[in-house]
Amino acid sequence: MTKDHGAQIKDDKLYEDLRDEGMSKEKAARIANAKAGGTLDHNSARLEDRTKDELYDEAKKIGIDGRSDMTKDELVKAIRGHK
Repeated sequence: MTKDHGAQIKDDKLYEDLRDEGMSKEKAARIANAKAGGTLDHNSARLEDRTKDELYDEAKKIGIDGRSDMTKDELVKAIRGHK
């Protein structure tokens, strides 16, 4: 049974799964809340239409490490592969 992590966590199940994978509490919360809020869009074809700066901002928002050294294509791949 999924534990209720309070109002600050919008998707308790995803949060717990991410924590089980070893993510920090902060990173797991950001991802779980973005997914629950509909702002985490991994499979959108629109990613290729975004600028590198927009992709960087998205990667920063969801907590992708090493983003500052990534090319646009690497950012797209990282965002899509982020779970």
